[in-house]
Amino acid sequence: MQLSAVDSLIEKIVTGMSFECVDIERSGRGLLRVFIDSPNGITVDDCALVSNQLTRAFAVEGVDFDRLEISSPGLDRPLKKPADFERFLMSEVKLKTRVPRNGQRNFVGQLVSADSDAIGLLVEGSQEPLLIEYADIERAHLVPEF
Repeated sequence: MQLSAVDSLIEKIVTGMSFECVDIERSGRGLLRVFIDSPNGITVDDCALVSNQLTRAFAVEGVDFDRLEISSPGLDRPLKKPADFERFLMSEVKLKTRVPRNGQRNFVGQLVSADSDAIGLLVEGSQEPLLIEYADIERAHLVPEF
């Protein structure tokens, strides 16, 4: 199976089990790591349930992997899709842009808007939100609240 087909299979199974597929990572040694989430959080039992279901599906579909890990995304959850940004409006976010803006690539601020094309990030000391298109975001994640 192609990698995109495997990702699609994982996404279909995870969402079919009423979880959100947050991210999929692969390592050079055959490790396949899947991060899942739900509005109620993720338990060890949830991870085991998804692991068992994916292992069975991989056997049927002939997906080659050495190790499978299922995990919650953690407090510093990555934000990848527009729906992620919309879900976490008004949260504090740390992001890195692909190209510098005024000599800066790393930003921390409150996520004040998100639509299908861009986000608005209100950084400290600024009156107006910084508008950043999704294509310009290298990576973004929530800043944990304690």
